[in-house]
Amino acid sequence: MTQTPPAAALAIVVLAAGQGTRMKSDLHKVLHPIAGRPMLLHLLASAAALSPTRTVVVAGARAEQVEAAVAPLGVTVAFQAEQLGTGHAVAQAEAALAGFDGDVLVLYGDVPLVTAATMRAMIDRLHAADAPAAVVLGFRPADPAAYGRVIADTDGRIARMVEWKDASAEERAVTLCNSGLMAARAADLFALLARVGNDNAAGEYYLPDVVMLAGADGRGSAVIETAADEVAGVNSRAELAAVEAGWQARRRAAAMAAGASLVAPDTVWFAHDTAIGRDVTVEPNVVFGPGVRVADGATVRAFSHLEGAEVGERCEVGPYARLRPGVVLGTGAKVGNFVEIKKAALGEGAKANHLSYIGDADVGAGANIGAGTITCNYDGFFKYRTTIGAGAFVGSNSALVAPVAIGAGAIVGAGSVVTQDVEADALALVRAEQRTRPGWAARFRQAMRARKAGQ
Repeated sequence: MTQTPPAAALAIVVLAAGQGTRMKSDLHKVLHPIAGRPMLLHLLASAAALSPTRTVVVAGARAEQVEAAVAPLGVTVAFQAEQLGTGHAVAQAEAALAGFDGDVLVLYGDVPLVTAATMRAMIDRLHAADAPAAVVLGFRPADPAAYGRVIADTDGRIARMVEWKDASAEERAVTLCNSGLMAARAADLFALLARVGNDNAAGEYYLPDVVMLAGADGRGSAVIETAADEVAGVNSRAELAAVEAGWQARRRAAAMAAGASLVAPDTVWFAHDTAIGRDVTVEPNVVFGPGVRVADGATVRAFSHLEGAEVGERCEVGPYARLRPGVVLGTGAKVGNFVEIKKAALGEGAKANHLSYIGDADVGAGANIGAGTITCNYDGFFKYRTTIGAGAFVGSNSALVAPVAIGAGAIVGAGSVVTQDVEADALALVRAEQRTRPGWAARFRQAMRARKAGQ
């Protein structure tokens, strides 16, 4: 019986050495975020789905920023001191891949949305029966502009690749463009790169030249195509915004296809890891930061901002609510307008309906937090927790000075400043006794008018 040969080892090389001058930023270009995550990390996350044995990022200016971003991922950073072209950049990864004998996939840190499926398709094409020396990822943009062209037959066999600066008028008329992404076997790639010259209009060492060198050796290369939006590059703030907009549009469509209702889709902003359940309703102008999970049947009302929060089934959030990291809302909990919650858990059916701040707290099932209530969780040096038991009722405009515990079923009278624990089912009133003086207000006004008249 014929056995399928084992898959070759895979190395990922990400080029990220560009100056990024058009971004006009102190932050490295590839670290600017899309959907709350640096675009380089978007790309590395997709590449990780292919289980590469080695990953190398080639960096130049601000390499220390790139190193800090990828260090937790165990990614190697190679340094390109001079930017002498894409071929030169890939060559800088050779030392980091010493002893590696497998496939190499070349990606670009400022082309962040290439999917794992497309990467896999490139590797699969590399191992097709005709065994191409290299596989190039092509696309057909609405405006080919100054992209390099790929001249290929209908089966994707490449006859020629040429940079726009060096292309003839006939070649510039071709609509199939080179994304820059390439797959090749390590032994082929670095041997061919060693032969690449810089006799061209830009005086640079071009990665696509390996295709032509292999062709001169009698070995063909192939191109596969993908959609233009998948290989959209980011070189400016405007392009970053355009890529973000495209990502958001696709994510909104996916959320609705999965059973969520977005009342005004174009006004809802997702993070890269937002998880939305079925029958969730999201009203206009809602922003999801990283780390949010919304369970089935929940409603997020207009102008709310959520980050690092878990929203349970059938919860209601907002309008104008803010959930900060560490929030967990139990089934049916309600967080109303102008309520901010941070690092706190609200039990099943608990409510904080109006104008409150609940920080570093545990709120039991069915508890009710009155309007204007705050947990005073910070003394200027340390944070402290507040515990509110199940079924407790905290009256409006109360201040709970942590660390403090309100027992189950207890009632805190409105306007109280609670500094000591309140036992279960007790009533706590912490305010001065009301005193009423009949007629005092009328006498005061009369005296003041007389005083004013005598001036």
